[in-house]
Amino acid sequence: MKKVDRANYVRIKSAAYEDSPQSIGHSATISAPHMHAHATENLLEYLKPGNKVLDVGSGSGYSCAVFHNLVTETGKVVGIEHIDQLVESSKENLRRDGLGGALESGAIKMIAGDGRQGSAQEGPYNAIHVGAAAPEMPTALISQLAKPGRLFVPVEKTGESGQSIWQVDKDESGDVHSKELFQVRYVPLTDKAAQMNEL
Repeated sequence: MKKVDRANYVRIKSAAYEDSPQSIGHSATISAPHMHAHATENLLEYLKPGNKVLDVGSGSGYSCAVFHNLVTETGKVVGIEHIDQLVESSKENLRRDGLGGALESGAIKMIAGDGRQGSAQEGPYNAIHVGAAAPEMPTALISQLAKPGRLFVPVEKTGESGQSIWQVDKDESGDVHSKELFQVRYVPLTDKAAQMNEL
């Protein structure tokens, strides 16, 4: 995270290093730095050089930059975001942060699409990070995990208010194990039409 300058990924530069989420437009936010740290630490053993990562709701591109620095040029980070303007601005952010070469080489790939469905053609992924709260456990993403692989995802609590982070592991045999980690508050993982209606 020390290699990634958050000021290149936020709108209000004077608040770049505050430990709080910030709006990046289009009803989307960049998470607080401590949440990026939690996610990265949780996924760390799956973020080795040469590994493949999917970042769902890639927003500003910040997480993609952090993950790229861990999987290096030999790995691949795919960021998926359903708002085209955010995809384009995230590419600008990454170039501003010195990662234009990684975009050109394909080591970082930012795409527009429905992140809830992942990007199966680029998978399977050793690590999947979801940056918005899913209404339920995202089976499409679990199916795109490598063996072994790990998913870090906030999920709405069934029948009650609130959200929790879940760690979902797929082992070498393809068996899936899930555990709830801690409560959080994220923006919802929604579709493009719903998000555009919030503007």
